[in-house]
Amino acid sequence: MWSRLLALVCVLLPPATALAGVKEKVAAMAPSALVYVVDEKGNELIAQNADAPFVPASVTKIVTAWLAMEVLGGDYRFETKFYLDKNRVLYVRGGGDPFLISEELAPLGTELVAAIGKEPIIGIVLDASYYPSDLRIPGIEASQEAYDALNSALAVNFNTIAAVRRGNTIRSAEPQTPITPLAVSQFRARGPKGAGRISLAQDPALSLQYAGELIAAFIKQAGGSVKGKISTGSVPPDLKPVYVHKSRPLSKILTALLIASNNYIANQVFLEIGGTLGGPVSLEKSLKVASAMLAAHGLGDAIHLEEGSGISRDNHFTARGLAEVLTLFAPHAELLHGHDGGLNKTGTMSGVSTLAGYADTSSHGRVRFVIALKSNGPLRFELLHAIEAGL
Repeated sequence: MWSRLLALVCVLLPPATALAGVKEKVAAMAPSALVYVVDEKGNELIAQNADAPFVPASVTKIVTAWLAMEVLGGDYRFETKFYLDKNRVLYVRGGGDPFLISEELAPLGTELVAAIGKEPIIGIVLDASYYPSDLRIPGIEASQEAYDALNSALAVNFNTIAAVRRGNTIRSAEPQTPITPLAVSQFRARGPKGAGRISLAQDPALSLQYAGELIAAFIKQAGGSVKGKISTGSVPPDLKPVYVHKSRPLSKILTALLIASNNYIANQVFLEIGGTLGGPVSLEKSLKVASAMLAAHGLGDAIHLEEGSGISRDNHFTARGLAEVLTLFAPHAELLHGHDGGLNKTGTMSGVSTLAGYADTSSHGRVRFVIALKSNGPLRFELLHAIEAGL
């Protein structure tokens, strides 16, 4: 009701009076909230506690998406490379593809078998050296959530297992995903009763074993044969790839990331930004590239990153800084798909609610907005609706 009345009042009042009314409404609704709104030309419309640093939570992913588009480009594709030696040992070198999922592994298996033939493969060697084995993302290690899975150069299905437990029987919860021995043992040990999804904990060995088992399953599904063991190692330097799987374009990965807010995907992308300095990737390399990009736009003090997903409470932004990132990201605004259907992204942690993005207004065009609260609940969207109605 208030939004309708405010919109009617704004039609009747001069712009300056209407703007003052919106500011007063925002202050009355949430006096301690951080609220910052600018128009497309950078004119400040609302600035409430705008220079106070705040914990961004998952709106961090907007910054990661902007950096990725700038550094890598929307057409960028991750590569997973396959090699075959004279003894028919298959080597798989991971390239950090965050979307190496069953829907892509099925055609991959068919194309790989077409390239190497149906004679038995006597072993699979997995090379994940593009990521250091001791890589850890701040904040991830404390989480058991599936969307906080271990980051890896070679991981399938977001480093998670979706399965169903019925008595002593474990089966895949996804028709497109074959069940594997490791999937059964891990779900039996840690999975819930009924259906659920678990991460492969923070164990690189489990992650790689599952990737190898699932790749082998899709090779068999495509008519090939795998008779040897799955192990880890390095690709011999004299081998050339017999098949290269290219991921979906980065722009599509970012769209899915910003919808699902998956921390695993976010940091796979963030690590690839640092990969432009050469492999292996590292958090330090990515932070170096990010810091240089932010400094080049005068944002070195306004945007402080510890990682790329927002799970770390040591990430700190200012509203002015994030609004400037939104201006820089504006050509790619369509990658955002908020829960309310708008061009925005939420962030939620205990005691933290954030919302940032773009809003179309009748008097000020498409504005950039940042809202941050030290509480949880629907207030961030109520503030956005008041802003949209009033401007």
